[in-house]
Amino acid sequence: MAAQKSAQKPPGRTDHPAPNATRRSEKSRRAIYDAALALVADVGYPKTTIEGIAARAGVGKQTIYRWWSSKAEVLMEAFLDLGEQAAQAAGQEPYVIPDTGDLAADLKAVLRATIDQMTDPRFAAPARALAAEGLVNEPLSREYVAKLMEPSFQLYVDRLRAAQEAGEVRPDIDPRIALELFVSPLAQRWLQHTGPISYEYTDTLVDYALHGLAPRAR
Repeated sequence: MAAQKSAQKPPGRTDHPAPNATRRSEKSRRAIYDAALALVADVGYPKTTIEGIAARAGVGKQTIYRWWSSKAEVLMEAFLDLGEQAAQAAGQEPYVIPDTGDLAADLKAVLRATIDQMTDPRFAAPARALAAEGLVNEPLSREYVAKLMEPSFQLYVDRLRAAQEAGEVRPDIDPRIALELFVSPLAQRWLQHTGPISYEYTDTLVDYALHGLAPRAR
């Protein structure tokens, strides 16, 4: 009985489960992602700071430095997470460029979807910020290309190789170079504001890339 008495709770005392550190960390991380994306959209990348992100997220800046070494790294992860969250919300499977048997139509469709994302304010501000920072930050640029660009490039490569097998394009072309005929002009126009981006523009890029500029045989 003595042992049982000593184990009893003192009057008025209630035990609470220990805080879940994993849940707390995930909540903080999510708040930091949201804060970084919001600040870049509101004040631009140059004026975004670790201190500003921390204040907006309601965490100490040391919490951020425990996980990331710079605002660029924070924004990179936040942007990747944004894409994953958007895909999950839409119930999307891993994306592939469709193969309907019509290469031009398939390329035009995927580039139109790219236009939609480029003009979506949620994606435009952080994407521009990361691309601009990559011009002066080579490690970030390499990470940006590896994590964001190369997976998309591979989809084009796969579709163009399928077109080669179907006889829709020459068997001697390098798909990795060929995809740049329509992807690179779009990226340049979007980043440098050299002209409007539209469905008509990307449709034309595909036509020029697939048919060339020389007069067509009658």
